[in-house]
This record gives sequence, structure tokens and C-alpha cells, in this order.
Amino acid sequence: MSDQSSSGFTYQRAGVDNTSGARAKARIGEMVRGTYTPDVIGDFGHFGGMFRSPGNPSSILVSSADSVGTKVLLAVLAGEHRGIGVDLVNHSVNDILCCGARPLFFLDYFATSGLDEAVLADIMEGMTSACVDAGCALVGGETAQLPGIYQESTYDLAGFMVGTVEEANMIDGSSIAEGQLIVGFASNGLHTNGYSLARAVLGLSDEDVDSSRSRLADIPETIGESLGDALLRPHPSYLHQIVPYLDTGMVHGLAHITGGGIAGNLERIIPDDCTAVIQIGAWPELPLFKLIQQRGDVASTEMYDVFNMGVGFILVADADLARQIADDDRQAHIIGEIRSATSPDERVALHGMSAS
Repeated sequence: MSDQSSSGFTYQRAGVDNTSGARAKARIGEMVRGTYTPDVIGDFGHFGGMFRSPGNPSSILVSSADSVGTKVLLAVLAGEHRGIGVDLVNHSVNDILCCGARPLFFLDYFATSGLDEAVLADIMEGMTSACVDAGCALVGGETAQLPGIYQESTYDLAGFMVGTVEEANMIDGSSIAEGQLIVGFASNGLHTNGYSLARAVLGLSDEDVDSSRSRLADIPETIGESLGDALLRPHPSYLHQIVPYLDTGMVHGLAHITGGGIAGNLERIIPDDCTAVIQIGAWPELPLFKLIQQRGDVASTEMYDVFNMGVGFILVADADLARQIADDDRQAHIIGEIRSATSPDERVALHGMSAS
């Protein structure tokens, strides 16, 4: 869907090649499937890996692994690290939530050139706070000092979440059907993806530290807050918003909108005989995305390929429940519907996109 012919910034120009990433995942798929035992449920590529719990075959363990990406470079520039810990946990919570799972426990991996105890303490404060909010335990992790691999004062962070869902309540998109409605839950910013493009567009280079810090303190009139506050706002968890609807039998699909945008993530759960039709403009677009698009002359197709564009989580449900959710939750909007597929190659269609 990317418009690489645009004269403006693209994710690839910023150093991230999603096309090669997709090819690599396709190549490793068969190798991964070759490890599967009879207790593995589902296929490679869903938001969480599913495994039947030993001793309790009706209980499914759901796991996820992810990182915060280059958002950590902005945290280093700003000297604000607590939110990065929140980001890591909440991203993982949202991923396993897509299978209908509640969190059980979490592990982390922190790697740096040289340990700064204050930085690690801030990150851990964020992680532990988010774990408490999610009702899960932080049971372990690894702290690695790797000079020569990481630049001075930088670090990387990865997280590993395990949750559980009863098989009868598992949600994998297989029951999605024509006539169901699509509910989008509002994002509060970029969350944890697209930062390589945003940093390139906004002039936030880690090579030019003083200028980048100055830009982070800028308050663009269109967003009404500093760039640092807007870009470093922690990734929210959607657990408490979604859980009340999980066991109703009327929720048929859940998608966490991260790298790949609305279409790239929603298509992971849409059956071959359906198309999810999304109406752009059915939800408020955050001013931050408009700022990034205008400053970088980024094509609309590229924006929707890379960013969540104001929708952080998607729920597909029976029409009555979808309307109830949109009525009850000010952060939820009906953004589309499920139709019968007219082409097997189009699982998600975005309607109303501007040409800019």
C-alpha cells in the first residue's frame, strides 16, 4: 500500500524496509511451523503464540515478545525513561489481549553499553507499575552490558508476556462474518511504532543532540504541547476497556494497531471470504499525525502503512454490541463494517483516503 513514488519522506528512506521484513517473515514461516508440537494452536503470524496448557487442555497459554523500538532514542534525548517501561508492558498486554487472553506474567531483557542505575530504576518503575495495573507478575529478566554493540548512553529493551484464556473463549477472527461492525479505540499518539520515520521528519537525530533536545522542547501551535510530551506519551493498555466484552460471545476479532497500521494489522484476523471496510474520517485524527505528514510531505498511503493514525485497538463484534460500546465509551468509534469479499486479495479496504 506504500506510495514509494512520493517525493516526501517514507519509512524506507528513514531506514526501515517493511517489504524486506515481510519477505523475511514469509521465509521463516515454514521453519517455525516445523517446530510445532500437537499442543500448538493456530498458525504463525497472529498477535500471540497459543499453546495448550499441560495438565489442563481447556486452558490456552498465549505468549508475546516485542520491543519499544527507536522510541528509546527519544527517551535518552529527553532523559525520561519511566514511560518506556510502561510502553513495553502495555504493548505486550495488548498483543495477547487480541487472543482474548488475560496476562499472567512478564519477563524483560535490558541491554546497554554500560549500566546507568538511575535509568534502569526509572524503566523498572514504569514496568512494575504497568504490571500491577494489568494484574500480572514480573517474574524475571536479563540485564546485559554489551559495550561495542550499543552506543554509549543508549539501550534496548524487550519484553515477553504470557497470559491465559479458556479455549471456549479464545478469539482468533475465525467467526468474523458479513454484517458485523468494527469498533476503533482511540490511540494517544504514536504508541511504540513509526518512530524512525517521525524522528527523520521532525529533525530529531541522535547525532545532533543539542538541536534535537531543543526541538523536543518546541511547542507547535497545531498540537498545543511540546513535541517531547506528544512523542513520549506512554502506550496505553486496552485491557480494562476490552475485558468486559470478551466473554459475551459477540466479539469475533481483536487487533492491536502497531507497525503496519490499521490495514496491516487488521488483515491478520480477517477470514479469506470477508473484507473489513474502514471509513477514514469516522474517528478524530490526532494533530500529531497531521504535523508529521505536513513536515515530511509524507503520502497518505505511507502514513496509514506506518502509523495507527488515531486508532490504537480494533474490535469486531455483532452490530448491537458494537453500537453499545460506541455509546458507552467516549474513546470508541464505529469505524467500519465487515462485508463479503469481492476479491481474495483485499481483506481490508480503506475508504475516504485523501490523495495527499
